[in-house]
Amino acid sequence: MTKLMMIDGNNLIYRAFYGITAPLQTADGRPTNAVYGFMLMLLRLLQDEKPTHILVTFDAGKVTFRHETFSEYKAGRQKTPPELSTQFPLLKELIEALGIKQYELANYEADDIMGTLARLADEQECETIIVSGDQDVLQLASAHVRINLLKGKGVGDVLPHGPEQIMERFGLTPLQIIDLKGLMGDSSDNIPGVPGVGEKTALKLLHEYGSVENLLENTDKLKGKLKERIEDNKESALLSKKLATIFREVPLPLEWDELAYGGADREAAVPVLRQLQFNSLIEKIPYADGEDGAETDEDPFAEPAPKAADRPPLDVRIADEDTLGELAEFLPRVSVIHAETHGDNPHHAELVGLMLHGEERYDYVPFELLKSPQAAPILEWLEDPEAPKNGYDLHRLDLVLHWHGIAFAGAAFDSQLAAYLIDPTETATNVSGLAVKYELPALTEDDEVYGRGAKFAWPEAETLAAHSARKAEAIEAIIPKQRELLERFEMNRLFFELEMPLSRILADMEKQGIAVNPEDLEKLGGEFEIEIKRLQSEIYAHAGMEFNINSTRQLGEILFDKLGLPAKKKTKTGYSTDAKVLEELAPQHEIVQIILQYRQLAKLQSTYIEGLLKEIRPETRKVHTYYRQALTATGRLSSQYPNLQNIPIRLEEGRKIRKAFVPSEPGWTILAADYSQIELRVLAHISDDAGLKDAFLHDMDIHTKTAMDVFGVTREEVDSNMRRSAKAVNFGIVYGISDYGLSQNLGITRAEAANFIEQYFAVFQGVQQYMHDIVEEAKKDGFVKTMLERRRYLPEIHAKNFALRSFAERTAMNTPIQGTAADIIKLAMVQVDAVLNERGLKSRMLLQVHDELVFEVPEDELELMKTLVPETMEGALKLSVPLKADVSFGANWYEAK
Repeated sequence: MTKLMMIDGNNLIYRAFYGITAPLQTADGRPTNAVYGFMLMLLRLLQDEKPTHILVTFDAGKVTFRHETFSEYKAGRQKTPPELSTQFPLLKELIEALGIKQYELANYEADDIMGTLARLADEQECETIIVSGDQDVLQLASAHVRINLLKGKGVGDVLPHGPEQIMERFGLTPLQIIDLKGLMGDSSDNIPGVPGVGEKTALKLLHEYGSVENLLENTDKLKGKLKERIEDNKESALLSKKLATIFREVPLPLEWDELAYGGADREAAVPVLRQLQFNSLIEKIPYADGEDGAETDEDPFAEPAPKAADRPPLDVRIADEDTLGELAEFLPRVSVIHAETHGDNPHHAELVGLMLHGEERYDYVPFELLKSPQAAPILEWLEDPEAPKNGYDLHRLDLVLHWHGIAFAGAAFDSQLAAYLIDPTETATNVSGLAVKYELPALTEDDEVYGRGAKFAWPEAETLAAHSARKAEAIEAIIPKQRELLERFEMNRLFFELEMPLSRILADMEKQGIAVNPEDLEKLGGEFEIEIKRLQSEIYAHAGMEFNINSTRQLGEILFDKLGLPAKKKTKTGYSTDAKVLEELAPQHEIVQIILQYRQLAKLQSTYIEGLLKEIRPETRKVHTYYRQALTATGRLSSQYPNLQNIPIRLEEGRKIRKAFVPSEPGWTILAADYSQIELRVLAHISDDAGLKDAFLHDMDIHTKTAMDVFGVTREEVDSNMRRSAKAVNFGIVYGISDYGLSQNLGITRAEAANFIEQYFAVFQGVQQYMHDIVEEAKKDGFVKTMLERRRYLPEIHAKNFALRSFAERTAMNTPIQGTAADIIKLAMVQVDAVLNERGLKSRMLLQVHDELVFEVPEDELELMKTLVPETMEGALKLSVPLKADVSFGANWYEAK
């Protein structure tokens, strides 16, 4: 049975953009929240409806035939935010990869395309579903055409509407929806309607007169102001009805077979999903006709492995008690070390065995054997810093070995780090992906993913050893190619003098951990609990009843139904009560501000009090984070298990959590040092802007200086709002902010934000010239670099699509700034570590939190460290303006800040 489903692409992606607020992005920083939300809805629809034919329609442009009738049609709509515009090409690429037809036609809207196809399908009595959040399409409903109307303003469930449901809801036929729009208008499309006539009045009139035309012929039966309004706006009502009418005679060159859909083209779709980092959606993609994913555990999209005939077996030896001793002579000639581990968190991962490879020899040592006395030469080799080790993700190996009681040193070449430097936007950087990238024999899926997932069972030792050998073989072949690229790209210093030493330093910090006093956390949690209950009681008092504050539905009913606050938007579960909605409502009722406070404390309690308590390792009474060194496109470190870079400090209650972070030795002190406005100082250096440089050379407050120059006022005339605006634009420039982003930050219009940015560039012309020059450099080279030669590729810099090109241009502007700042803090860590070792100091570096370094310091080294650390940080890299590091200290991390 034929079943056609049509999707209003523009409507759905807009809803997804505003409904999915999580900061999703690709490895190169492009936002993907709207594409992800669209995909969630699409996959749900495919599962629920199982269509045989699909079409996703888009608006081709801003001008349609309706503008010939009414030039102000859709006037006043805000320009699409660049953060959304960037996602349209990504979405269309993904839809194409899924094997779904998409279509747009100049001079017509998506509704017109759907309306025309719906008419043709209806004539053939073909079951048709139209998916949209726009009530205009309800006019297309018929016996064979159902409208799945999206609920609320987000990406949620749908409400099916056929003629019966429309009659039940409005008391109208589908075609009378056009008359409804004619009378009440539509502000989103700038359809005027009749001023003063809303939905309630319009429905009442249509229930009595049936249509706009019949109403206009019977205005003598109306009374008072309503009669006056209708008679004075007859032309507007007729025009509005015409504008609201979906045109159903669009000349479509589409053939019916083009819309056929028998399941996704997974071979094409999965690489795109992986590029977008939507790995969780891969298993949800429906198989095409004739495919059956249920019968195999293999990933059908992994690169095909060479056939057995093309891939001769490796001579792999599995060590035992008798042969362990023979390995001693071979160890100096090992070229690659590889570990088989299970578990994502290296602080808790299971170590199963080690593969030692060199000179065509492959020796697999099961972990249990490493406990044998005969394994002493291997353990000595592992901890020897003079014995160089090459491998993949040696940082992780170091941590896993540590927690199994085995020391590790001598990391010489990490192919994961090399791949990250060569192209930080590359997503397929596991061993298998790198093998394919460098045109080496591909690994099988089994070779790569053993040891991952919750439901996991190790294969027999022989099988595991063979797979491990294949990975070691690939790593050995990958490394020479990476060495050549690092040399060609002038990255040897960055790799060998910064990233490789830093890998060891991070591992030392992670193994050391930072002491956390659980009693302090529990005490603070108790205080939070008392305050949470007090706020809860206040909320109940204002509401006049008890309810589940954490229930979106119940809270929405209290705020909008019981207390009568204006509803902003709805989700699939009812009224939206997200943070943005509540912040807008806060001035209107005291309960809202109390709810915001309640939520903040509740999150601190669950995420940071209870969460941190679970992460304290009993035997060390410390938390041991894990720094991801090869993750971000800018070069920044990322912390997880737990994330210690994200402890909230804007709220005093959040800052108090840092009180629990204490020295691990009695009488020691926590010392913190952080760079002051490092990215703006880098911008001043790179742009050579006289104004910025002057401010930093004279140690002025940069935000006050910016406010003075942009607003043309004296230092004394700069008020808090001026400084706040200047601060927003200063950091906005660093992060490539758009007028949309600045308007959201400052609560001003986009026009005002654009004007502010223009004023900024008029004052800081060196910055403007830098922005222009770096974009031109990116267009010429295809990438931009930090001061230390860290690269970021920007293939979209030549894109024909304006949004993609604009995103690449903004990335070109901010990457050298952010990336250089990231390099500087890393340089500081390497240099501070070297100084501590050279002087034989007992002080320990514990954490890196963005631009801040945290230490624990014995009493007799405190005065020295108060000088030594900031001096080393400030001298990490020579700039034309001074780097500045502020130092503070105390009995805990809170007091140190």
